[in-house]
Amino acid sequence: MYQNAQHDLKKGSNFQMSSQMIQWFPGHMHKARKEIEEAIPKVDVIIEVLDARIPFSSENPMISSLRGEKPVVKVLNKRDLADPEMTEMWIAHLEKEQGVKAIAITTENIAEVNQIMELCRKLAPGREAMGKNIRTMIMGIPNVGKSTIINVIAGRAIAVTGNQPAVTRQQQRINLQNGIVLSDTPGILWPKVENPHSGFRLAATGAVKDTAMDYTDVAFFTIEYLAAAYPDLIKARYDLDDELPETDIELMEEIGRKRGCLRPGGRIDIHKASEILINELRNGTLGKITMERPEMITEELINVAIQAELKKEQQIKKKEERRKRYLKNKR
Repeated sequence: MYQNAQHDLKKGSNFQMSSQMIQWFPGHMHKARKEIEEAIPKVDVIIEVLDARIPFSSENPMISSLRGEKPVVKVLNKRDLADPEMTEMWIAHLEKEQGVKAIAITTENIAEVNQIMELCRKLAPGREAMGKNIRTMIMGIPNVGKSTIINVIAGRAIAVTGNQPAVTRQQQRINLQNGIVLSDTPGILWPKVENPHSGFRLAATGAVKDTAMDYTDVAFFTIEYLAAAYPDLIKARYDLDDELPETDIELMEEIGRKRGCLRPGGRIDIHKASEILINELRNGTLGKITMERPEMITEELINVAIQAELKKEQQIKKKEERRKRYLKNKR
């Protein structure tokens, strides 16, 4: 099922990738980045919380650049919403990086959450041997469940939680009274999401406010991937018989028809159908779904690099043309 998903997306693609990229970076995120940069030298282990459905897209490249050689525990949260087979694949992929340990959890399982602290102890054995607290810092993009994890680890409500991005607005230091001190940080995105596929995945899973991207665009991106990678889940959820419609618009219309998303005259309300699809993806009603695979990401990053190089060449060409026009007019 998974092997052909990316090929199908490219070969028979009906969805036209928008040039729009997420650029949602509220002021408190600038402040948070500076505070994290100043605090990192005094940290022993970093805990990065990822969304198990989009392990790559929910990684913040700023964290990678800021942490240097600090050991890191990558926590794939919301594993109960993700495809278990893909989660195991992602754990193996992430642990190829030196100093990285990965674990998949759901905050519904307290024992799983507490394993995070055990991994921190294994990554910084010298601190305990000296009788000192292990200094950890927990980071992640908005709405990955970081605050809930903190509350479970602490055994009490310390961090504010909410099903909206950017709930935590300032750092706080928490002594867990078990030999570990945890520094909480606001969820931060990066100033610009260069990979447009990642932008749509972040929007689909709720990492950014719905106003940051068009709901319908996100739904079309999502349904095309799901039709290629998880056709049986789509058929079962929306009671679709036999083969799925050939185009994304036809499929979205069929979903709208099944769910009664009708406008006057019997026209399908695509926006309403889009909201239904995205909400059912987010809350797990569609099934256990992972929106990306390691090999997909490799190919996407190559394409992003190619596009960046082409853009750079175009800018150089335009600059040269302007220079020539200027010199010609000077004569």
